[in-house]
Amino acid sequence: MKITICASSTFQKQILEYEQLLNALGHEAIVHPDYGWYIRWELPEIVALIKKEHAAAKRKYGYIKRRHDAIVHSDAILVLNFDKNNIPHYIGCNTLMEMGFAYVADKKIFLLHPLPDQPYIHDELHTMDITVIDGDLSLIA
Repeated sequence: MKITICASSTFQKQILEYEQLLNALGHEAIVHPDYGWYIRWELPEIVALIKKEHAAAKRKYGYIKRRHDAIVHSDAILVLNFDKNNIPHYIGCNTLMEMGFAYVADKKIFLLHPLPDQPYIHDELHTMDITVIDGDLSLIA
């Protein structure tokens, strides 16, 4: 299965780890191509722009559109919803948008951990057809 991994960019290292895990299970994992060089601090001028003007960098490099295209050309998404900012199973704005892209494109949506208790996105999350796998990648089918 072709699976786009979605998560907060804070979880870049975990994204790359789960890319390898999914590939080892026979899936084709799709990750944002910039995460590898970002973690290794290759192309530091782009990293500096992202840290200084995140929105401008997203616009300049078409990050939201690229993520949409990856999702549309996948069979499913896997949302890595780890704890962040004292919020268990955090889902941020970009990840919620990506889940929305998957939902309207009739793609399967897998959550690594249970739904978060984030009141401002509660209704949206409960509107989508989501499969919570509780960390068990073998449940992705």
